[in-house]
Amino acid sequence: MRKIGIGEIVLFLVLLGGVLGVTFFTTRFLLGTLPLGDFRGVILVVAGVLIFYVFAFVVYRLFMFVMPLREGEIAEKSREEFGYHVYVLFYLLLFYPLMRSGVVPIPVMRLVYLALGARLGANTFSAGIILDPPFIEIGANSAVGQYALLVPHVIEGRRLAHYRIVIGNNVTVGAHAVVLSGVTIGDDAIVATGAVVPKGTRIGAGEVWGGVPARLIRGGQEVE
Repeated sequence: MRKIGIGEIVLFLVLLGGVLGVTFFTTRFLLGTLPLGDFRGVILVVAGVLIFYVFAFVVYRLFMFVMPLREGEIAEKSREEFGYHVYVLFYLLLFYPLMRSGVVPIPVMRLVYLALGARLGANTFSAGIILDPPFIEIGANSAVGQYALLVPHVIEGRRLAHYRIVIGNNVTVGAHAVVLSGVTIGDDAIVATGAVVPKGTRIGAGEVWGGVPARLIRGGQEVE
């Protein structure tokens, strides 16, 4: 695992400081003079948190526009590695707690994942955790079950890479399933509860896969 450098930390803190500053002044401007009654403190805190995350998403997307993550291997000491480390700080410190909390309603989490760069079709929702949303594409009417995990990154020793996970329409990824990097899942397929789909696996349309590691259970023909 590669170490995050001082430069990446400083840049993240500068961006975070900007978000906090804008949040403070915006909250005061919008609510500072309103007669909010006995619950004034609670209302200001809740409003401040919501405003903070709105600006955090905006700054995150602007940063990703300037230094986008690219699919494939990330060389050490490269510009891509610098951008990735700043992205990781945003993700782990600000956004990952939302995903793990279990407090945010699933329809709202859809909006969060879209804001983070995932491509989700109509009527597609995740009750699990989508890591690295810019590398996730899911079609329409699909569901990612409770505590399932989509992992498009590869971290093996000092190796670091991203490979896109592409999921089709009408797909069900069962609860507690794990889908690793580079996996493609065709339309109408099912990944069973608790399955672990290895890196680079191709699941065909209408197939059902399960087990650890996941293998074809029914539909289509199993490929050795």
